[in-house]
Amino acid sequence: MALLPSYSYSESIAPYFGSTGNAVTDQSLRWSMGDILPDPPGLDINGVIYSYTINKDVDDQVDVHVQNENALGTGYIFRETDRWMPGSLSGTGINKVVPVVPGIPRAAWGEGSIEVEGEGSVSDPTVRYTYRVDPCFDPQFDPNCPGYKTPVPDIPTIDLSSLYDVTNDENVNLNRETELTEESDEDEKTEEELAEEEEEEEKDREQRLEDALAEAGRSEMFAQALAQSQILASVNAATNMNSYYSTSIAGGTYKENVVLVDKDLPNSKRGLRNGLAQQLLHEKMIDMQYNR
Repeated sequence: MALLPSYSYSESIAPYFGSTGNAVTDQSLRWSMGDILPDPPGLDINGVIYSYTINKDVDDQVDVHVQNENALGTGYIFRETDRWMPGSLSGTGINKVVPVVPGIPRAAWGEGSIEVEGEGSVSDPTVRYTYRVDPCFDPQFDPNCPGYKTPVPDIPTIDLSSLYDVTNDENVNLNRETELTEESDEDEKTEEELAEEEEEEEKDREQRLEDALAEAGRSEMFAQALAQSQILASVNAATNMNSYYSTSIAGGTYKENVVLVDKDLPNSKRGLRNGLAQQLLHEKMIDMQYNR
């Protein structure tokens, strides 16, 4: 208990466990761990489960190794050996669960294989790995993870001397000079010129008012014409409906004109024969149960 960490996980970041499918997919008895293990960081293998059937002569000794190479060095990161001594029978099956040292990183687990030493072979092999995933392997995964650090935004430093200065823009200065020139020209106009401009502006206002009133009159006429057309459509619909119901359809009595030439229908000889055959068959079946 003294070795247990002092912190606790919330449900959202608690470690979770899983297992792979069968790693042996072909007769080569070799497999790549990248094809069978999931990808999340913080994954470590905590057990190997395997089974197979041994095939050998009763007098032979055969060693079977279930193993994984060390991808970060030499040798094997995992190796379990089953020694089948003379006297053991061919066709014997084995099922085994082997725990491994926890905390070995996923990257250390290299190519896996089943190696057979001696005169023999294995059939129906299965190899599965159980694993654990710790989401807090990266402390920044969740604020509740131990070692989590609040991110500090990287605010870039801006050189204010390089910013655009509108007061030093040549185009702005030109526009300012143009405005000053127009203002000076406005001051130089005579009273007669100002009166003429005011008169032209008054005419423009009157013309705009007349155009607006004319447009309003056209809109009112259009609305009246639309209302009249809707009234006429309603009257036509009512007239058509009344004329439809007042229409009469010519009718009368339709007499039967089919005449039977022969009222007497003769008996069917074929029907009599079928009925007689069925009767004889029925009696024969009843007699058979008494005979039995």
